[in-house]
Amino acid sequence: MNQRFRIVIDTLGSDKGPDAVLEGARLVLEQHPDIVLTIVGDTELIKAKGLPEDRITIIHATETVTNYDNPVQAFYKQDKVSIFLALQEAAKDDVIGMVTAGSTGALMVGTIKYLLDEKRTRPALAAVLPNTAGSYTCLVDTGATIDCVPQQLVEFAHLGTDFMRKLYKIEAPKVALLSLGMEPTKGNKLVKETYKLLEQERGINFVGNIEGSKALNGLCDVLVADGFAGNQVLKNTEGIAINIITDIIRFGKKTGNEDITNQLVGHIMKKYDFENSGASIMLGAKKTILKCRGSSGSGAIVAASRILINLHSNRTFFE
Repeated sequence: MNQRFRIVIDTLGSDKGPDAVLEGARLVLEQHPDIVLTIVGDTELIKAKGLPEDRITIIHATETVTNYDNPVQAFYKQDKVSIFLALQEAAKDDVIGMVTAGSTGALMVGTIKYLLDEKRTRPALAAVLPNTAGSYTCLVDTGATIDCVPQQLVEFAHLGTDFMRKLYKIEAPKVALLSLGMEPTKGNKLVKETYKLLEQERGINFVGNIEGSKALNGLCDVLVADGFAGNQVLKNTEGIAINIITDIIRFGKKTGNEDITNQLVGHIMKKYDFENSGASIMLGAKKTILKCRGSSGSGAIVAASRILINLHSNRTFFE
């Protein structure tokens, strides 16, 4: 028998509920015969899905961490909360990674507790986004750390650099800092102080500030931001893409050019479909942890699992 790889899937935390995540788990098993799953969630719901018993292990959990909960306080109930149980399981040797659509705060707390890397670097969430140059930009952080100090942004730059060097074989990834303008004097106190540090940081190919309007123009391989600003870039990009697609569809119906517009929509959806490419990766963790949007459905779970398999096989995100 060929070697099987184990993925942990946390079924609680998605806005669409555990059924959507479990449907994603079913599709993962269907599409990847070399994958087995550890599924964390309500045992009765999981068994009712009729998944192949020889390819799943169930860890019972009924509690989750909502956006209104304090993730640090929630950690005191870690033996009952799905995302913490999933992270404990992800630390095991036979697991290649984990997929969750749960609380970002809880994911950060649990990763620090169970999966912090040898360097003891604070983890950061990163998204790999297509840019207009035909390549990809790693945006870090995308929401794991909202309030940052300059040295944390420098650490994000190192995490992003290491990731893009390994993933896309870029010898010296170009690192930029998200700001209000390209000049070193632009930005808030955090950005201006970080700029000075990045200029002098060894091992970082710093190319200066980049404005939000040029964030995905291919001018950098790694775009560094605090979690608040990075999350806004991520969600604004998604929102704009959806608006453009909607307008194109309306224009096609109005003008009777639906065949042409459908082709254009198909092209844009393939490149910017955030259900299929929108998972963020937790950099600085010992294992590959993929965080899907809270609004994720079954397609996002399948896509995140595919990305996880790609990374484990030393391929790029979207191969």
